Amino acid sequence: MNPTGRPTCLGIIGHSEYDRLPAALQTLRRLAPGLNMTLRFEESLAQTPDEHLSSPDQLDALLTLGGDGTLLRGARLLNGHEVPILGVNMGHLGFLTCCPADQLEHSLMRFARKDYTVESRILLHVALTDRSRKVRGEWLALNDVVVHKGGFARVVPLRVSVDDELIASYSADGVVIATPTGSTAYSLSAGGPVVVPTLETIIVTPISPHTLAIRPVVLPATASVTVQADGAPEDLMITVDGQTGATFGGGDTLSVRRANQTMKIVRFPGSSFFATLREKLGWGGIPERD
Repeated sequence: MNPTGRPTCLGIIGHSEYDRLPAALQTLRRLAPGLNMTLRFEESLAQTPDEHLSSPDQLDALLTLGGDGTLLRGARLLNGHEVPILGVNMGHLGFLTCCPADQLEHSLMRFARKDYTVESRILLHVALTDRSRKVRGEWLALNDVVVHKGGFARVVPLRVSVDDELIASYSADGVVIATPTGSTAYSLSAGGPVVVPTLETIIVTPISPHTLAIRPVVLPATASVTVQADGAPEDLMITVDGQTGATFGGGDTLSVRRANQTMKIVRFPGSSFFATLREKLGWGGIPERD
């Protein structure tokens, strides 16, 4: 319940390809009145116009039904509106989510009685400008922004600078600029470090660099990172949180800095980052023997 006494307005988004989604929606509709919650669904899940989620400004919290991709889509929907996200994992990995689908009812009750903590995660503000400095696009990223190749198999030249000082001219398949939250996503696959997600840093990880001298760099959250691709092929791309983006060519500049907003992620007592690493990623080295 809100401090004002009015019902908590809970936004709901879900991934329609999960078989358990209809049952989860039924559970939410059954429990909401008794928990003093008003549900607002994304358009594809709403049964009536009154249920439709029209704006993130009306929400006190957001519940996502799916996996990490659904939670990232929810973060994009909030567009910097700082309300907690409760991620329910209906898939396999679900690294960002806080509970599995079979614990939905119990977790919703815990959420209603405020038996949870909220982790504040930094967001990245991503801006793409052309050679005349006209802004082509702006985004917020919870995980990462990636500069990568299109449909060709060769390394590309990338100039990466921090606070207007050149780090290096990379010859690589691309580069990942990640938050600590995104350190266990594409950055990790590209050889980047694992960073505790509540820290405030920016991680720059080259993708398959064509030299042994290039390594990932961990920067302070106050840093401003720019990437340019002068002389690169025309079909480079930038992708934000794996879900949206644009083309990236010669004369374009990608600018990445910490956003003014943060993202609030719900965690229940008893869970931890390292427990999630052990469970989801097999972290911990040699397994114990009987």
